[in-house]
Amino acid sequence: MTSLDLYDYQLPEELIAQYPCERRDGSRLLVLNRDKGSLEDRHFADLPEYLKAGDVLVMNDSRVMHARLLGTKVSTGAKIELFLLKEESTPHKGAAVWEALARPARRLKKGDEVDFGPKLRARVVEKREDGSLAVEFAFDALARGFFEVVEQVGTVPLPPYIHRAADAVDAERYQTVYAREFGSAAAPTAGLHFTTELLEGLRLKGVETHFVTLHVGLGTFRPVQAAQIEQHEMHEEFYQVSADTAAAINAARAQGRRIICVGTTSVRTLESAAVVGPDGQARMQAGWGSTRLYIYPGGRGFAVTDGLITNFHLPKSTLLMLVSAFYDREKVLAAYAHAVKQRYRFFSYGDAMLIL
Repeated sequence: MTSLDLYDYQLPEELIAQYPCERRDGSRLLVLNRDKGSLEDRHFADLPEYLKAGDVLVMNDSRVMHARLLGTKVSTGAKIELFLLKEESTPHKGAAVWEALARPARRLKKGDEVDFGPKLRARVVEKREDGSLAVEFAFDALARGFFEVVEQVGTVPLPPYIHRAADAVDAERYQTVYAREFGSAAAPTAGLHFTTELLEGLRLKGVETHFVTLHVGLGTFRPVQAAQIEQHEMHEEFYQVSADTAAAINAARAQGRRIICVGTTSVRTLESAAVVGPDGQARMQAGWGSTRLYIYPGGRGFAVTDGLITNFHLPKSTLLMLVSAFYDREKVLAAYAHAVKQRYRFFSYGDAMLIL
């Protein structure tokens, strides 16, 4: 068994980025070369220097919902905040059921209703042992869909370590430039550094860009409670891999080209959809499903991922464990110590790391 304490590190609070960098690709980039064991301090705009023609860059196109909803309890007028996590039924005839967190949760019981204005109302269907709720929403039947109403009623759900209210800048910057599939409760933050110009430059260089979808859910917000990392259980998240993306990855692997994932969510999607055949070779399967894949040192390996672009993650987090499994725990923590010394910015709006 492996102690969770092995994935702790000291981070000065002032290094937790509270605002995005002025320009997306102006953030810093710490480059780790696994073969050489080297570190380089660069900027994200320098990324094309490390990618080559034929590389396949895989990005998560999930779009962050305006998942933070402020309303009032119908029976008492008490202020209630709901935070949408995951769709549990397909919206139909002006109704949808979602998993959500509530604050204050103690004020809600099964059957209670919360009003969010003329376009949206919620009813608590179930209170669960993990602290979440199942909530049925009734929304404006004239709207094109549930997400349209939520975009109008809700606000951007900034992470709890960003100690300010979301503003108009966050509505754009806490979203990747290629986001399109609504469903995430938090941004796949490694992708926040890309600009349309940078992506076009990579394509002109011969780098292929392909997309998968993984809707970031409750697991992002729940800390690891187990004292030993092997005892932790991941929360379920929806993912999807298109036939085109699966075919492109399989072709690249057959030709010995690199698969480079943008973010841990892209890694978990590819590794969830990879099937190892009798010949020991992994092939991508197109389709959709739910994953609880938990990648940590000493667990299962990586079947298809050759490179990783990622942000700096919270201490004792499953994301830090995934990165450590991809490289080496001690070397990753040494890189984090270097980043702290060099005053890199951490977490969602922070700087990035490239591991090749």
